[in-house]
Amino acid sequence: MKLRILVMTQWFDPEPTLKGAAFAQALQGLGHKVHVITGFPNYPGGKIYDGFRIRLLQRETCGDVVVWRVPLFPSHDSSKIGRIANYLSFMFAAVIAGLLAPRPDAIYAYHPPLTVGIAAAFVGWLRRAPVCYDIQDLWPDTLHATGMIRSDRLIGLVGWVSLWTYRRMTRIAVLSRGFRRTLHARGIPAHRLELIPNWAPAELDCLAPTPPQPHDGPVKVVFAGNMGRAQGLRSVLDAVKVANLEKPIVELLLVGGGIECEGLKDYVAANAIANIKFHPQVPSASIPSFLAEADVLLVHLLPDELFEITIPSKTQAYLAAGRPIVMGVSGDAADIVMEAGAGVLATPGNVASIAQALRELATASPEERSDMGRRGRRYYDRELSFRRGVMHFHAILMEMTERSQRRR
Repeated sequence: MKLRILVMTQWFDPEPTLKGAAFAQALQGLGHKVHVITGFPNYPGGKIYDGFRIRLLQRETCGDVVVWRVPLFPSHDSSKIGRIANYLSFMFAAVIAGLLAPRPDAIYAYHPPLTVGIAAAFVGWLRRAPVCYDIQDLWPDTLHATGMIRSDRLIGLVGWVSLWTYRRMTRIAVLSRGFRRTLHARGIPAHRLELIPNWAPAELDCLAPTPPQPHDGPVKVVFAGNMGRAQGLRSVLDAVKVANLEKPIVELLLVGGGIECEGLKDYVAANAIANIKFHPQVPSASIPSFLAEADVLLVHLLPDELFEITIPSKTQAYLAAGRPIVMGVSGDAADIVMEAGAGVLATPGNVASIAQALRELATASPEERSDMGRRGRRYYDRELSFRRGVMHFHAILMEMTERSQRRR
């Protein structure tokens, strides 16, 4: 059976996103007709990308995939009003576009933000199409953990809307065992919850890792990705300083952008922390070259119960890159690194623990680090690959569409 699939996502290429063009094209390659509703690219800087101009509706093609861009308020800074306007403007525009698009057999919706799920719920109801909701973080938990919302009353309201949205989904894809446990405890039936771990970006998934290049000097540690509040990177900067107290054994490169980036640069300067370098955000196609130059890769999130059931997407990217990992996240993400034998753990937010993990890998032999990297890549290919994940989503979309059509 060939389906008409409507993908609803606020983030899409050329923005950095995991479930973007490669995912849509993979579904199209399985014989389906895929339409995408998305916004005009502005993430993570909050400014419309060069070459784009906001219009009421813009049709593009990405291979054989049809992409509809709808207007939104561009914003991705610390302004709560701007962020809310960004989310709500896309939600309303996506609902209208979803009613104008060819009637879908099935809808795939990518979260965050929650407002995409709300839009998908309405479009699915009005078009009588089942919805698979792919949850990358839990609301309102994430908003509370990152300090985006501090009002208990507002958190309660967002929680109510979140549960309303979750209950209207035909299937919910979650990225970790912890997410599945949490949503089931909140009343979502187990048969609606599907565990589908994320995969690495296509540039890394299909690329054979290169062996690390021998070099003199400090071990090169790379953090690549968003630098926001949730990452808690000041602890990492302090840990680099501690690790290098006796002699410089670690050099940290932070690649990317985000609302904390400039503050981190100021913090490095104010505290005279050596061996820290920053590189601006690069296209996703360039990320493999930065990871290939690393001896060690680093993941870190603030210490929070929510993040113990979160698996940061860079975990899969780092495993696919074939480099050892310092995992500064507890819970499910740490379990993956330990199951794979691909690195060492650090207590999130604990400067001494992060420094010790950095020292452990910095003083390991190149052969020991290479073995960790190879084990990580083997685990990735076996458990987390792009093809494995796409085929899982394909099976869900087919199954829920068949059920929906039998009921009509």
